[in-house]
Amino acid sequence: MTYAGGLLPMPALDTSLRSLLQKTVVQARDEADKAARQALQRLAVHERDPFPTLSPDEGALRTRLRARGRQIGGFEALVAECAYGHWHRMLFARFLAENHLLMHPTGVPVTLEECTELAPDEGAPDGWTLAARYASTMLPRVFRSDDPVLEAALAPESKQALEGLVSDLPPPVFAADDSLGWVYQFWQQKRKDEINRSEEKIGGENIGPVTQLFTEHYMVQFLLHNTLGAWWVARHPGEPLPLAMEYLRRLDDDSPAAGRFPGWPDTAAELRIMDPCCGSGHFLVAAFEIVQRFRMVEEKLSERDAGDAVLRDNLFGLEIDPRCTQIAAFALALAAWKRGGYRELPPLNVACSGLPVRAKRDEWEALANGDQRLVAGMGRLHDLFQQAADLGSLIDPRQGAEGGLFAAQFAELQPLLEQALKREKTQRDENLHSLGVAAQGAAKAAELLAGEYHLVATNVPYLKRGKQAQALRDFIAEHHPLAKADLATAFVERCLGLCAPGGSVALVTPQNWLFLGTYKRLRNRMLQDLMWDLVARVGPGAFETISGEVVNVALLILSQSRPTADHRFAALDVSEPRAPAEKAKLLRESDLLPLSQADQLENPDARIVLARLGSGERLSRYAFSYMGLQSGDYPRFGRCFWEFSRVPHGWEFQQSTLSDTARHAGREHVVKWDDGKGPLSKSASARVQGILALGKRGVAVSAMGDLAATLYTGELFDNNTAVIVPFDETHLAAIWAFCSSPEFAEEVRKIDQSLKVTNAALVKVPFDLEHWQKVAEQLYPNGLPEPYSEDPTQWLFKGHPARSTEPLQVAVARLLGYHWPEQQDDGLDEFADKDGLVCLPSVS
Repeated sequence: MTYAGGLLPMPALDTSLRSLLQKTVVQARDEADKAARQALQRLAVHERDPFPTLSPDEGALRTRLRARGRQIGGFEALVAECAYGHWHRMLFARFLAENHLLMHPTGVPVTLEECTELAPDEGAPDGWTLAARYASTMLPRVFRSDDPVLEAALAPESKQALEGLVSDLPPPVFAADDSLGWVYQFWQQKRKDEINRSEEKIGGENIGPVTQLFTEHYMVQFLLHNTLGAWWVARHPGEPLPLAMEYLRRLDDDSPAAGRFPGWPDTAAELRIMDPCCGSGHFLVAAFEIVQRFRMVEEKLSERDAGDAVLRDNLFGLEIDPRCTQIAAFALALAAWKRGGYRELPPLNVACSGLPVRAKRDEWEALANGDQRLVAGMGRLHDLFQQAADLGSLIDPRQGAEGGLFAAQFAELQPLLEQALKREKTQRDENLHSLGVAAQGAAKAAELLAGEYHLVATNVPYLKRGKQAQALRDFIAEHHPLAKADLATAFVERCLGLCAPGGSVALVTPQNWLFLGTYKRLRNRMLQDLMWDLVARVGPGAFETISGEVVNVALLILSQSRPTADHRFAALDVSEPRAPAEKAKLLRESDLLPLSQADQLENPDARIVLARLGSGERLSRYAFSYMGLQSGDYPRFGRCFWEFSRVPHGWEFQQSTLSDTARHAGREHVVKWDDGKGPLSKSASARVQGILALGKRGVAVSAMGDLAATLYTGELFDNNTAVIVPFDETHLAAIWAFCSSPEFAEEVRKIDQSLKVTNAALVKVPFDLEHWQKVAEQLYPNGLPEPYSEDPTQWLFKGHPARSTEPLQVAVARLLGYHWPEQQDDGLDEFADKDGLVCLPSVS
């Protein structure tokens, strides 16, 4: 890979340092929350009346804090805001100092040690206070100078505890580009765990902590290298890249695998890049590094001028969480200062799309001072952001407004709101001031939400429909009906809506929507209307901080252009490794698979299959698949059969999962069925399904893992098991031969990579009946064997020790009088001990 010198990307945070940072930040949040609560309580912010001991200045601060609390949602929200502000101002000061960017008002960088020396002369109680003051001056848009929460003084012991936590972090933490992102994810960790444990519906102030997931560095690089990098290669053929792009994939002719992006402009200065769920700014910072180098080469700009130009012209970010918006702004500022030195930066195009609107409509309209066009604009702005805390960047100002936007355009509202912010801070005017701050932020967010962009790059938020608060569910159902099953797919559509004609999205998304039947219509439409450029299945284990198969993701690049009939897209499957480092390596090095987009429409349910499916008839022509019974309360309705000496009346055998394919297995459980008329059938948490399979013969498949299979003999079965029942029972041997072979699981996993496959997917695989009939004849010349097991954990076991896989245990059980359900009269019962006491010598 060639590139024209310049800065290499900054390193990602080492795993061991990440663990230390996590421990520190979690501890800091507890300490900061406690300190903030005490500070606000000392000012009687939570009380109706002020304490008589408060000074006039403290009384005025209390008034401002109470106004701020009303604006953001009450006392608890104010505590969280205060804790966040104090800790992060301190942390950001250290970030600046470690990067030689903490500036004295004279323009000279200072260290934290020098701040300690300067504190007495500057009227600061200590060096940390002075450093935080300098940081606030440098970052007025991150820490507003008039923000009352930063004026609420923490107790000295609490302040010292927080300072100690910041000081103990090693310097390399502050050099990594992704540290800031991890900081906020760790800050939210405790709150996220609390919300998930509560099982409450997610919306408003809870949606941020639950849905925010810091994107791994390799994912960000892969998506940006194969969009921005591919665009550069297409526009500058034969020229070296301006910076290293190790994830940029090329075809054999050296052209970019993701395509040329013909709908984008021809110069970097014209590019508009949006992250609508920007979190702590990871995509924005990485895009800044790339586009800055592009503009330096194209326009012969200095590093400083190119950086300012990129911030002004190219980068745009939105985030539902106002605190994340602050971190993203700081991360961008820090990146710009690292690459061009400290200077006053142009206004950043980063806004909060989730600012809650708690004031009344007429209060917002009053800010217009009677100008009817502006009154209409403020009213529309208020209505638009009434549900902003739930919807965030799902809001589209272009929907339902006459003329496409506001009666008064955004540019006309901004000066009005600036005036509102300059009002005198009496109690009445402090409320107006807070309204003005919120309205100004909403106007900026609305401006960005109404824009069009050439590249929309983000990690979409994940939240299934059943976990969403009602307002969010209703909005998505109305505006994104084909994508309503998950917030993630609604955001895929919203990101596409933010694209200019010919623009593209580069997304980290859950991979399930690429193959689940729920999204069939969505896939159909997107395959017909959009150009698919690159798809990489990353699968489980993609995130360092998430173990197992909780999050299965794919990386997608799609463009707002109608595909040609012969269009092919590049595909990668790196789902097999379970470590992020291995996946990253394969994204750089594994072979690309070119796939026809038109052929994807021919797959079952238009599933996105990153492999070549077998040809021929589908299994669904010869069989139907059923999903099993969900009890909803297994401790009440389920048992293992051996928990009873005899299976009681009303209880029935229930087929369940197995770990390895076997002819007759998975037969350990019984369920209180009561002929389908008992409490289970009436339970609100139960789901009675699969009843049509009862009494029939087929194949039971465990719906997770390697899809182990066993023969099915007509019993009830649970919802982790799917049963394939042939339409013609003479085909059962062939279907069993297929399902018990490795080919079955391989074909199913091509079309369904979810942790738990759907029953429908099991019969949508190619099935050559004639071939598998021949295989069955060779394996079972006398037909399929009768149900039988030598495993004493199976109800099919006949009970004789000599014909058991565990003869000693079976013999002891028989001595104690235990009776298997299928036990035969073998003459051994006469040896059972009648009093139930059996002495066993402790010898082998």
